[in-house]
Amino acid sequence: MIVGTSLTPEFWEPLALLLVAATGVAFALAALFDSLALRRQNRRTHRPTIKPVKPTRAPRV
Repeated sequence: MIVGTSLTPEFWEPLALLLVAATGVAFALAALFDSLALRRQNRRTHRPTIKPVKPTRAPRV
């Protein structure tokens, strides 16, 4: 015997709130990780690849 149940508004309201909250958290985390990835990428591109050499004095003759 299958018991038919109807989903009441008391069920849908918390489910909708949970869905909105989960979407907001996912959006915030995606934005955070994107900004961290961009910051890390920018750090790598701005570093000089070759260290500058200190000038040395020519020997006196």
